[in-house]
Amino acid sequence: MRSLLRADSVVLLRSRVSAFLSILLPIVVLVATSLGTKERLGSAGTVIGLALTLGLITSCLLGYSLTLARDREVGVLQRLRVTPAPTWTIMTSRLLVQVVTNLIASVIVVIVGVILHGLTPTVGQYALVVLVAILGAAVFLAIGQALVGLVRSTTAINAIGRILFIILVLLGIIGSTGLLGDTVKSMSGWSPVGALVTLFSDVLDQAAWGAQDTYSILACAGYIIVFAFIGIRWFRWESR
Repeated sequence: MRSLLRADSVVLLRSRVSAFLSILLPIVVLVATSLGTKERLGSAGTVIGLALTLGLITSCLLGYSLTLARDREVGVLQRLRVTPAPTWTIMTSRLLVQVVTNLIASVIVVIVGVILHGLTPTVGQYALVVLVAILGAAVFLAIGQALVGLVRSTTAINAIGRILFIILVLLGIIGSTGLLGDTVKSMSGWSPVGALVTLFSDVLDQAAWGAQDTYSILACAGYIIVFAFIGIRWFRWESR
């Protein structure tokens, strides 16, 4: 496991573009909203929560799934499979490295966010943000794993991942405003993006625990269970 973790860490560090984008996109959102447009999206906590969620979905749904698909296509996974390492350690190592990277990126984003938007979170709030970030990473990693399990072509995974990214972000952002009707607004609250933005927002805004927070956690847990099952059940180590 130690060797796998070291190797996966080196590979991820060399994938600078993916790591850079997972931090750059959220920071761009934070800078843009700090210039006087945050009222259109909601409170400062909501804006920071949206930026954190964008970072997670970029890194996990787009970055992780594409990297895994490429390694499968060129035969890296198949070669690892014939080593003495159990197959579960191969996937666990990749997931752990991805989660740790996401946590580091989330901490950077939330620090930039609270500085730009004038918040002063407590240590407890930072800890809760980390826990929500772990939950969010698990959600989007599960979706990415399911995508790789169901689709074998790297090109198709890249295209589908981008489409899912657009759909999830639009549903989570525009749907929550009510511009598309009450039905879509209700769906937005149960979507992965909507659920995570709700949790991040309530933590950073110090809102009292409500029914929507419970529903958001249940929705995230449901996504993890369903998509992880799909990703494990139909995952193939070869692209053919």
